[in-house]
Amino acid sequence: MHPKIIEIGEGIKSMKIRGAGRIARAAAEALKYFAEDYSGTVDEFEKEMEKAKEYLLSTRPTAVSLRNAVYYVINRTEGDSLDKIKESIIKNAESFINLSFSAVKKIGKFGAERIRDGSVILTHCNSSAALEVIIQAHRSGKEIKVFNTETRPWLQGHITSRKLAEEGIDVTMIVDSAVRYFMRDIDIVIVGADTIASNGAVINKVGTSQIALVAHEARVPFIVAAETYKFSPETVIGKLVDIEERPAEEIANPKEFPGVKFRNPVFDATPPEYIDAIITERGIISPYLAYQIIKEVINFGVES
Repeated sequence: MHPKIIEIGEGIKSMKIRGAGRIARAAAEALKYFAEDYSGTVDEFEKEMEKAKEYLLSTRPTAVSLRNAVYYVINRTEGDSLDKIKESIIKNAESFINLSFSAVKKIGKFGAERIRDGSVILTHCNSSAALEVIIQAHRSGKEIKVFNTETRPWLQGHITSRKLAEEGIDVTMIVDSAVRYFMRDIDIVIVGADTIASNGAVINKVGTSQIALVAHEARVPFIVAAETYKFSPETVIGKLVDIEERPAEEIANPKEFPGVKFRNPVFDATPPEYIDAIITERGIISPYLAYQIIKEVINFGVES
């Protein structure tokens, strides 16, 4: 297998590369590297590409963005010669990467318009799309404050805090378990998504569903910022989203806790009734329109 495929795949698996958008772009980039460097027969190319696909898909089973990126690049391949096929793979990968960056900018623009001057915002984990909404609102001249969770056990909230502080935004980091305590100070919650199911449920970093529940209790709007390639076509045909569980060592050393079991789910599911809106690059929609987005936009996520 191409060394870049392995390098990027291991980076995704180990969470060196994290965030649904970054994972998706990295997977597309890996396939591009493979196509650029390959020399051999068409038959061998197809066999190696299938191995690369299966390997990349195995690295983060919950991230539909990765799956959709891989299928976007592979399922649109055209050509009757090796050179044409390689050219098509490279073009598709570049197209997906550009689409991804463009989508985040558009989401930021649409979302920033929903932020009122003087708003106090809560965000969770580290989402490029959610951050773009907040940053564009700030750059437009709105006086905002942000609370963000530290996001255990990988502390992605540290990345979020630093990014917001670099932008000159008033940001306060809190422990995950303090969300309910601070919700009384919050005007709007903005989070990202790893996967959006056809029924409008949002799969995101574990803890998201609890934040949504607390926001619902406090009547605080709960908004999701997500590119359309995070919508899951496979949920239309009844497939459930696999919730990834990671090693206990990310929480503690099991040897120091004899007789104790550990569970470390990475994501949880937030039901649509706790979501006020989803901001996509196509505009702001109700979570109950997720199926329509999948029907109109996504045609590369289910393997044919």
